[in-house]
Amino acid sequence: MESYLLFLVIALVTVLSPGPGVILTLTNTLRGGVIAAIGGILGISIGTFVVAAVSASSIGLILNTSLLAFTLMKYAGGAYLVYLGVKLWKSPSVVIHSVDGRGKRKRVQFLEGLTLQITNPKAIFFFMSVLPQFIDYSSSYGGQFAILVTTYSILVIIIHLLYASLAKVACQWFISQKGGRVLNQFGGAIFICFGIGLASANR
Repeated sequence: MESYLLFLVIALVTVLSPGPGVILTLTNTLRGGVIAAIGGILGISIGTFVVAAVSASSIGLILNTSLLAFTLMKYAGGAYLVYLGVKLWKSPSVVIHSVDGRGKRKRVQFLEGLTLQITNPKAIFFFMSVLPQFIDYSSSYGGQFAILVTTYSILVIIIHLLYASLAKVACQWFISQKGGRVLNQFGGAIFICFGIGLASANR
């Protein structure tokens, strides 16, 4: 498996970047505390496996046999990261809607998180075009795929629990003009750098 550390960093930045999952976690936490957010976090994490299995499993076989397909996917992955970077750079501070103080049932939270991740374009394209670049196709595909997806899923749990733990502070910082802008520009710059690096990497 190639460049696992680089994959780890890209996945870390991807999960850290503000998005629907982060909003869901913060909102659930503000409604009922850290415990109340666990259902949604687990839903997002499990949704990662569903998205990865559907998006990337068959693509790996194609990339293994076609240099053209690998090259096209490499540029697509790099372009996607640059797109995310530019979009995040230009984005305003995230909006967290007011909460009523009532927590939802964990089953409802889980289904919300699962549905959100399955329909999340960022997750879908990440596993279609970015993840395959970090697999050594001369070795067992399934084992490497499982390690990378599990890594991403664990990062989701850890980072979202961190967000939940810091929700009251983080929420105010995210929605502030200065804090949100700094976070978006920092994350956007990292995405752009990684996108350029991924597109220029050799097989």
